[in-house]
Amino acid sequence: MLLAVAVDADGSPVSVSWSGDARRNIIVWMDHRAVDQAERINARNSPVLQYCGGGVSPEMQAPKLLWVKENLQESWSMVCRWMDLSDWLAYRATGDDTRSLCTTVCKWTYLGHAHMEQWKESDSCDMEACGWDEVFWEEIGLGDLVEGNRSKIGRSVAFPGHLLGSGLTPNAAKASDFELGLLPGTPVGTSLIDAHAGGVGVMESVPDAESKADSQLSDGQAICHRMVLVCGTSTCHMAVSKNKLFIPGVWGPFWSAMVPEFWLTEGGQSATGALLDYIVENHAAAPLLANHAASQSISIYELLNKILLLMMHEQNISYLSALTQDTHVLPDFHGNRSPLADPKSKGVICGLTLDTSDKNLALLYLATIQGIAYGCPIILPRENESVLLGAAVLGAVAAKKFPGVRDAMKTLNAAGKVVHPSSDPRVKKYHDAKYQIFRSLSPVDLDTSSTQCTGVTSITCISHVSSLEMADSQQQEFKKDHTTGPDV
Repeated sequence: MLLAVAVDADGSPVSVSWSGDARRNIIVWMDHRAVDQAERINARNSPVLQYCGGGVSPEMQAPKLLWVKENLQESWSMVCRWMDLSDWLAYRATGDDTRSLCTTVCKWTYLGHAHMEQWKESDSCDMEACGWDEVFWEEIGLGDLVEGNRSKIGRSVAFPGHLLGSGLTPNAAKASDFELGLLPGTPVGTSLIDAHAGGVGVMESVPDAESKADSQLSDGQAICHRMVLVCGTSTCHMAVSKNKLFIPGVWGPFWSAMVPEFWLTEGGQSATGALLDYIVENHAAAPLLANHAASQSISIYELLNKILLLMMHEQNISYLSALTQDTHVLPDFHGNRSPLADPKSKGVICGLTLDTSDKNLALLYLATIQGIAYGCPIILPRENESVLLGAAVLGAVAAKKFPGVRDAMKTLNAAGKVVHPSSDPRVKKYHDAKYQIFRSLSPVDLDTSSTQCTGVTSITCISHVSSLEMADSQQQEFKKDHTTGPDV
């Protein structure tokens, strides 16, 4: 959860809202108010941008701050510090204003590789922030942020997990709004973004079968053969490598932003959990269904899963996925983070009818899950509490229980439940066909798109027609191959 936090010289909140309400001093990552600012920054083609996949996203901090400066001058003049939420919490806990390499590199265009020669030094937990490209900030109209030795955005940085200050301050330990129940001096480590903490929590979670295969590789090679998906409101797709990889539309390469000494590349989907909530909560059947779920002490999603199983049996369908043969979803409802890097991209639902029943909601729910999965067709082990485990890794390193983040990861990471694909060839054939429909819903050829796609503000009727024609041509085969009873 990346947030820009604005505070004045006394640490009091400064509004970043048109309302002027000082309680609204945070811009959440998914706030896309700065699309125009991001486009103008990218048009300058600064060398810094090659380390952001070719351009900044409105989900990053530079365009958000430019928006505040251009639209809320009074607030802009009052702010003494701009911080990410994780850095702000660490500052509140310790009084140490040192920023994390994770937050600054991934969201602030900080060049972490400026510290490649320092990372093993004993004092590297408090390094001078030499990775800011001051020319970049001046060019985009935010030169005032690098004045005063860059005090507003970070004068010093540290690798995640390094001890901050003298640990928890007495004031923080007794603060009633914290209610931590911890003692003064408790070690506090430099932070990670929540998704990246999830990466640290699972990157070494290797199932036994994969562990045997990895034994043929060196330690540094094995971790580079893995990808982590951390799912929540959005989904982050993260992989590390020993060499920097420049991939248009994929954020990075970020040096030591997650795993020390490794370059991080990061893709993602801007709306996954948020999209499922949107689809479910805005359906006519949702209020009644939510009441039914509450009466059974289960979530609405558990109830939808039960409805889908019932529908499968009622229609005599051999596997659940085949229920959505007439319904297809392109999940870009909040833009496309990667590979198109297009915040203006729009979503599509193909196959809508006038049906407002709970069964129709269940089908939309399943089709949305499928669309999200088709946006990232890979299979991974599942770890439910990866972010908390990653945070525990940082705490353990800060408390000197382990010499470094990798050592803690190898000890504390453990394989969760492994979800394997169906071995039924009909299921694979079905999803292959649906995936082609999914691709046809996009206005951009995903195979040939190697640069950023900007300015796609709508899906034309041609895209709808082509997808429907493809669906129609395949549905008879679906019905023949994927049902054992009457046509559905």
